[in-house]
Amino acid sequence: MTFTRVSIHGGHSGQFCNHAQDMLEEIVRAYIEQGFAWVGITEHMPPSADAFLYPEERAAGLTMDLMKERFGRYMAEARRLQKKYAGRIEILVGFETEDTTGAIDLAKQLIVEYGPDYILGSVHHIADIPFDYNAEAYQEAVASAGGIEALYCSYFDRQHQLIKQLAPQVVGHFDLIRIFDPLYRRHLMLREVQKRIQRNLELIRKLDLALDFNVAALKKGASEPYISRPILAQVRRFGIPVVPGDDAHSVQTVGLHLDEGIAILKQMGFDTRWRKPMMLKT
Repeated sequence: MTFTRVSIHGGHSGQFCNHAQDMLEEIVRAYIEQGFAWVGITEHMPPSADAFLYPEERAAGLTMDLMKERFGRYMAEARRLQKKYAGRIEILVGFETEDTTGAIDLAKQLIVEYGPDYILGSVHHIADIPFDYNAEAYQEAVASAGGIEALYCSYFDRQHQLIKQLAPQVVGHFDLIRIFDPLYRRHLMLREVQKRIQRNLELIRKLDLALDFNVAALKKGASEPYISRPILAQVRRFGIPVVPGDDAHSVQTVGLHLDEGIAILKQMGFDTRWRKPMMLKT
């Protein structure tokens, strides 16, 4: 069976992201060549302080102010490409949030200043530690939280606060907290963790948001995308729309593992008439 190819979480480029490759226009062309019907371009927002720069950003001589300026150039270029390729692909221009100290307020400012089509709400930090950066940072976050169960609880608590404060049209890689945890299926089912997952899904349903089914996990060696199957079954019961995202960071990774992800969603009974993000009203 043929499915419509889309990505609700895509389009990171080396032009505007230090851990990505290639120019944004090259990535857009790759989406067109692969026959995508529409794609959401969701570059990372700039950091809320110099303390949150990643090592590769520091090595490049970047600062918070320089990254804010680069973000402005990203929004302008994404809008240019949106118009240029309007007859060949529908581009939705957005950005991906952070949840460090000060990030929510900054995200609100960026929404007002740039008027994105939508935002993708993601949590990558616990206690300002970038837990998904590498295994060492993950263990640092575990220690800071007071253990693996506490880490999961903290993650879903932060996610809940982000959703309450920003109401992002799309929630990114819902269970990213499992990234360096080989026992994640057990930990996701712990009672206190489950209470928070259920609470978050209830809020997502109430606000009529969508979830990103992030297949980039497969590229990094995971056995399944974010969201994992047990949680995906819960999402299905809630009736929350789930839309594939390739989280592309280069031309080479555009559409990578997307068909595998779509097949999983189809198998689990999700509607494959993909819902686009609701447009922001600014």
